[in-house]
Amino acid sequence: MISSLSSFGIELGFFVEEYAGSKGRFPPIKRREKKSLYIATIEKAHSLVNALIETSRLSTLGLVVVDELHMIGEGSRGAILEMTLAKVLYTSKTTQIIGMSATLNNVEDLQAFLKAEYYTSQFRPVELKEFLKVNDTIYEVDSQAADGMTFSRLLSYKYSEALKKMDPDRLVALVTEVIPNYSCLVFCPSKKNCENVAEMLCKFLSKDYLNHREKEKCEVIKSLRNIGNGKVCPVLKRTVPFGIAYHHSGLTSEERKLLEEAYSTGVLCLLTCTSTLAAGVNLPARRVILRAPYVANTFLKRNQYKQMVGRAGRAGIDTAGESILLLQEKDKQQVLELISGPLETCCSHLVEEFTKGIQALFLSLIGLKIAASLGDIYQFMSGTFFGVQQKILLKEKSLWEITVDALEHLTEKGLLQKDSCGDNEGLECHFRITKLGQASFKGAIDLAYCDTLYRDLKKGLEGLVLESLLHLIYLTTPYDLAAQSEPDWMVYFKQFGQLSPTEQNVAALLGVSESFIGKKAAGQAVRKKVDKNVVNRLYLSFVLYSLLKETNVWSVSEKFNLPRGYIQNLLMGAASFSSCVLHFCEELEEFWVYKALLVELTKKLTYCVKAELIPLMEVTGVLEGRAKQLYNAGYRSIMHLANANPEVLVKTIDHLSRRQARQIVSSAKMLLHEKAEALQGEAEELLRLPADLPGLGGPSSERAGSHAGDVTLS
Repeated sequence: MISSLSSFGIELGFFVEEYAGSKGRFPPIKRREKKSLYIATIEKAHSLVNALIETSRLSTLGLVVVDELHMIGEGSRGAILEMTLAKVLYTSKTTQIIGMSATLNNVEDLQAFLKAEYYTSQFRPVELKEFLKVNDTIYEVDSQAADGMTFSRLLSYKYSEALKKMDPDRLVALVTEVIPNYSCLVFCPSKKNCENVAEMLCKFLSKDYLNHREKEKCEVIKSLRNIGNGKVCPVLKRTVPFGIAYHHSGLTSEERKLLEEAYSTGVLCLLTCTSTLAAGVNLPARRVILRAPYVANTFLKRNQYKQMVGRAGRAGIDTAGESILLLQEKDKQQVLELISGPLETCCSHLVEEFTKGIQALFLSLIGLKIAASLGDIYQFMSGTFFGVQQKILLKEKSLWEITVDALEHLTEKGLLQKDSCGDNEGLECHFRITKLGQASFKGAIDLAYCDTLYRDLKKGLEGLVLESLLHLIYLTTPYDLAAQSEPDWMVYFKQFGQLSPTEQNVAALLGVSESFIGKKAAGQAVRKKVDKNVVNRLYLSFVLYSLLKETNVWSVSEKFNLPRGYIQNLLMGAASFSSCVLHFCEELEEFWVYKALLVELTKKLTYCVKAELIPLMEVTGVLEGRAKQLYNAGYRSIMHLANANPEVLVKTIDHLSRRQARQIVSSAKMLLHEKAEALQGEAEELLRLPADLPGLGGPSSERAGSHAGDVTLS
């Protein structure tokens, strides 16, 4: 989105700034003339709003657009989105909020929360027809029919006995009705199933499919090999020649982007994918097939179903789109209830997500001086989405009791301090944020881990090992990812044995010994108690350490037997958390030593490439593989790219389309303009006459005023 908007920004005179991962400046640069369009993740948008409130600049935020507003009802990310919108509503009377969603049920609750007008339309540019397949029979979903569906047709594809065994769901029959001339998405319950289905389809497709846009498919394989440093996923190597690929989080972002581009241009005609593609990527299809009414082992929700079938029908290309849900007889009744029933109610998770929700909210309200007393905080809570829904969400405690409990919990953890209390039923009880609370708030640290982080950093000061990056990487490995991981003990033991004495010293300081890992690898009982979270976190640190040394996701993926996409997500998570830890340390004087170290580490984790490629990768849309191509072709800086001719780029750089070339040039120009504007602003600030200059406003003010702005630099 950012790269496509940059060209508009150049033409219309506004900046486009990215706030995601470790990218984004807090507070944002105060522009002299042009306005900024911030494209942000939910988490970064929250930090951005906090920074604008803290610098009394929220009134400069004219519009907030929330795509997929129904995400407000989804776990911790929903709680963060709710906090962000609640703060905007409470502190700015001029900022407009627009929320968009195709899968909302209880719109009235959100209307009340956002104090919003409601606009709805049933218009769809392309008609959608929904079908169900039971055995070899296809039914059309029909709300007017007695049982919710009417007979449509029987599948006529001739199946051999071998094919029946390999393809009991008759997927080959369903996809060959549309591909290769039209596009098709097949949603599968799991990542592994995506790969298996893609391979199965290719085994039974006619060899004629290999001839369709053959040259362009060869280019896709070449591009995959290029971004994989000479390696291509063996599954994709077999399926892409047939115009088929799988798409899930196990792929790197570069691989996914390349496959999406090939699918959008019709080079690939079919993607097997997980449900996340329905919510995150705009890839429509003539036909959408749902492999089963399940996501993993959980039965499909109506919201998820609507998101997936909503991908059917491409505006401007198709006259109609169709979805086919494959189901067994035993699931028939439940599926009919799913299709005909209402969308799930969207509920607040502000209190349910305790440390990431209500506690984080209260800490930031006091830290930002939005509210200081119990009464003020209770009033704020009453205006949240949770406040609107409190009658249906609260069973045992009242909103008042929950507010008091959360504040007491924050006080017990040393994040808040109670100042004074009046007699007015506690309403006048005032709180102030402690240094640890301020650091946790500024660093956007999950409050479940803030005291652990403090202890780890404090312990690190006693013997920080700086001869290698391993110790620093350990301190910036995300706690939540470590808690979810399960080491491969044989791999762990092998990697442990290859550590240098300095690196082994890091493990010893953390209390993890080689004998412990060896016993776990051998399946032996371990008597010595070792903190599981520390062990898991150190294992992920090994992965990140290897990645920074080798800068090759493929080799690290093979070494640790982990999916490439998982490793890349770990790297992004570590870069983001490193940035958070940096902000945490900036608020605590005792951790001054970490500041310079973490600035450099965050940069290394963000880009994970050789230093000369980093300037090129600042340009939106330029990833490592592309940066290498550009650098080798002589484009060594942002200035080179900003002044490049897109037509020359297309001829010089392999597998670069004209659209991509234009976007790279536009993004580079945008970045260059931003840097120039920032430098001009700094220069003007330096040359401006200080308002507190002695003599101004006094008897000699007239004399001083005559020289206002006359600053000479020699």
